[in-house]
Amino acid sequence: MPIYKQSQPLPLKEGAIDNSQVKIATFNLFNYLEPPNAFYDFERIYSIEQWTKKQHWVNDYLSEFKPDIIGFQEVFSSESLRQLVKEQGYHYFRVVDQPQIKDDFIYSHPVVAIASRFPIVETNTVSVDADLAVSMGLSKDFSFSRNVLRATIDIPHLGCTDCYVVHFKSKRSAIDADTKNKMSIESQYTEHLKSQIAGRWASSIQRGSEAALMLTSMITRREEKGFPMVLMGDFNTCLSDGVLSHLLTRDLYELKKHNSHLFNDYYCLKDSWELYSTFNELNTDSSTSFNINNNEYRVATHYYGGKGSVLDYILLSCEFDACYQGSIFALSSYDVYDRHLINPIFERDGESTDHAVVLTTLELRR
Repeated sequence: MPIYKQSQPLPLKEGAIDNSQVKIATFNLFNYLEPPNAFYDFERIYSIEQWTKKQHWVNDYLSEFKPDIIGFQEVFSSESLRQLVKEQGYHYFRVVDQPQIKDDFIYSHPVVAIASRFPIVETNTVSVDADLAVSMGLSKDFSFSRNVLRATIDIPHLGCTDCYVVHFKSKRSAIDADTKNKMSIESQYTEHLKSQIAGRWASSIQRGSEAALMLTSMITRREEKGFPMVLMGDFNTCLSDGVLSHLLTRDLYELKKHNSHLFNDYYCLKDSWELYSTFNELNTDSSTSFNINNNEYRVATHYYGGKGSVLDYILLSCEFDACYQGSIFALSSYDVYDRHLINPIFERDGESTDHAVVLTTLELRR
């Protein structure tokens, strides 16, 4: 598909900021909890020195890269985060949930949050369509493992844009093995094996169902409001994984007779890495003012046992696709901040995070 360029900048919306570049980041903070509170069990408490170090690390990233909109995951201390980002110029900050607290100081079930330099005009949780959940074979009271946050942000030149922050169910087994002391070693092993097989699949079912129900909610919202869409967060598995691949669904076989191709671009999401790669390819041999990176392969955002995976994503609607004739922004840069993962320095990175930070830069089409 050819790239379409406009000869003149798009006119500003009334009251909008004259800003031709917008940066969006997704940032897993990894157990962001102010002491003397504990995360998950009573022994896991940051010292004042550790907490100060973690705060400085987050602050340093924001100071250096200056994203305009940030989706956060693993937030326990939302008020501490609110104050930190406010000092960096993020005057708009929202959460839609609170972590669970046991014995007044042991925290579990962290939440997601969003910070923005641009006005947040509305914030909600994404609700589950109970009838649709039942039709999928789920219980009528199915819920997200972590509430999904939707913030409608007034982005310069673009206007109201629905930004969704997610932290999908992890791959960790949802079932604990039921073993007894009198069991043989082999029986204990087989019980653990069965619980892991069934439990990990249960987690996959939860994660895939969360993605499907969230996407259908986004489509409903898009139909009602027509706002551009941004989906960002920790997906806890690769996007190509079968249980999440429908987030990029483009072939609606049953609807082909209804000219579904006319709606695919409007209602479907695209991976920001793919948009960046396409834009980079189209502009490799042409002069452009965009900042084009030279990465030819996708960098992992998380490592486990020495193996890297891409777990953190930013998906975008057609308004950010340079190949879409009606697009307003083009994705000119895709950056993965991972030096704390591949070349950590304890004094600097000792209390950072176990995920890379993904940052996309959007340039106004001209």
